Amino acid sequence: MMAEIEHPTQQGVCRMIGYCILVLCLVPQITWATVSYKQGDPVTLYVNKVGPYHNPQETYHYYTLPVCRPKEVHHKSLSLGEVLDGDRMAESLYEIKFRENTEKKLLCQLTLTEKEVDQLREAIEELYYFEFVLDDIPIWGFVGYMEESGFLPHSHKVGLWTHLDFNIEYNGNSVIFANVSVKDSKPVPLEEGGAGHGAVGTGGGLALSFSYSVHWFESPLNHARRAERLRDYSFFPKTLEIHWLSIINSLVLVVLLLGFVIIILMRVLKNDFARYNVEEEGGCDDLDQGDNGWKIIHTDVFRFPPYKSLLCAVLGVGAQFLTLATGIIVMALLGMFNVHRHGAINSAAIMLYALTSCVSGYCSCSFYTQIHGQRWVWNIILTSSLFSAPLFLTWSVVNSVHWWSGSTQALPASTVLLLLGAWVLVGFPLTVIGGIVGKNRAGNFQAPCRTRNIARQIPTQPWYKHTAVHMAIGGFLPFSAISVELYYIFATVWGREHYTLYGILLCVFAILLSVGACISVALTYFLLSGEDYRWWWRSVLSTGSTGLFIFVYSVFYYRNRSSMSGLVQSAEFFGYSLLTALVFSLMLGTVSFWASLVFIRYIYRSLKMD
Repeated sequence: MMAEIEHPTQQGVCRMIGYCILVLCLVPQITWATVSYKQGDPVTLYVNKVGPYHNPQETYHYYTLPVCRPKEVHHKSLSLGEVLDGDRMAESLYEIKFRENTEKKLLCQLTLTEKEVDQLREAIEELYYFEFVLDDIPIWGFVGYMEESGFLPHSHKVGLWTHLDFNIEYNGNSVIFANVSVKDSKPVPLEEGGAGHGAVGTGGGLALSFSYSVHWFESPLNHARRAERLRDYSFFPKTLEIHWLSIINSLVLVVLLLGFVIIILMRVLKNDFARYNVEEEGGCDDLDQGDNGWKIIHTDVFRFPPYKSLLCAVLGVGAQFLTLATGIIVMALLGMFNVHRHGAINSAAIMLYALTSCVSGYCSCSFYTQIHGQRWVWNIILTSSLFSAPLFLTWSVVNSVHWWSGSTQALPASTVLLLLGAWVLVGFPLTVIGGIVGKNRAGNFQAPCRTRNIARQIPTQPWYKHTAVHMAIGGFLPFSAISVELYYIFATVWGREHYTLYGILLCVFAILLSVGACISVALTYFLLSGEDYRWWWRSVLSTGSTGLFIFVYSVFYYRNRSSMSGLVQSAEFFGYSLLTALVFSLMLGTVSFWASLVFIRYIYRSLKMD
């Protein structure tokens, strides 16, 4: 009879998640702004940022280099996503007019000091690229040219591009695409110590003349399709091509694993039920105490664990990230992200994190009330700060490193106040509201068996049932299910590639959750079979340890699969990799716990109660 009662908390969670997903789907699609020009109208070219090619998150303002700049620098107002992406756009000296070609026009003349020449040499040797923006279209190019040749004698040549050719495509009155080329120009050599083959000015400086050309070409694409033209451009690597054989192989292994776990577990349970239900009378409390296995601990298996508030906070934040991850993947499937605008994804993730805070408050406080928690206010505060506190601490360290190095990734004070306000005025209040609703709507815990006052003594467990062993097994198997896809995700987040097959990502995400749930059920059964009823935290830790494997993989990726280097990039990579591992631990720990709880309720309800 109890099995027919629908859990009120599950109803509330589904309703909360449904509301959040509805909000996500109502977010307007990110599109390109439409600007119409007439022939001869000025088209503003903004200079943005420069940085090492192999360190995507290490960027500096373009004018930090000794280049042509106006006497008064005027910056463009930026959106939140652009600021988060490290954009710092400023007007340039380039004069570009719509559909008017320009041939080798002088931009400016500079006399570089020895220190400035060394600065340019260092930037070129580190493969600095620059990013300009014309009508919201990013334009990329390298600052200079470097050539290594020969062993004996060794040749090391460094040259600076002083002439840029802008090739701009248009359709009607709109700009469709733009790029920059240096194929028809020669770099100016920069010799060691500041001397070069350029003209030498007074004081021994290097005198340089910077120039540019503009060529317009008609395009068959209209303004609505110009994103397609940008995706076809190959300055950065093109979209990742998924190794379908590896994905299918991983999928088959996961399906076989799940099948074996389910079949074996069901056969073992069938034998257990047949043995335990023989001549059972009087319900759970009258079971034969001389037996052994999971049946004998029926009076302790639903004994509430220590640190109840922390456990509920973990479950609440884990449910929030499950909703957040699902919402982002759904938005990506609906084409609501521009793959070339990482800042748009960052700002959307921040907005979704604030909106889904109600899910964490609801789930945490509802379950906390069910297990007879008394300090619900403290539970809401703990839930709200469980992830936001590590996030703020990590961001403070990373942002300080960016600020110390002068990187554009360091957020200005206004943006920091804006993000803090979003958490104080949106995220935290929604957590409180969700917590109050969850507390008021919480039902009974629905334990099939009564818990006795005196706890049963737990027998000594063999080594293979210890927490560390279960964490190793429960963490490795879900990690192995996503290890292939994890490379592509890292290459997208920490590299130059673009990921577009979000359908595959959704399948892998579903596989990850399924494997985590099945492994958790199996490990929980083995734990209960040894008459150990301390499954509450064990179920969270067993599959939640996947985050540790993901962090270890991030170290491997940094050392063996990437060319990242330097303090700035390393601080950002390892800081946010730790947060990523924490997110996966919270998500999978939540899925693992609820799967174990459903399984335990099922097996104890299945015992005969005459």
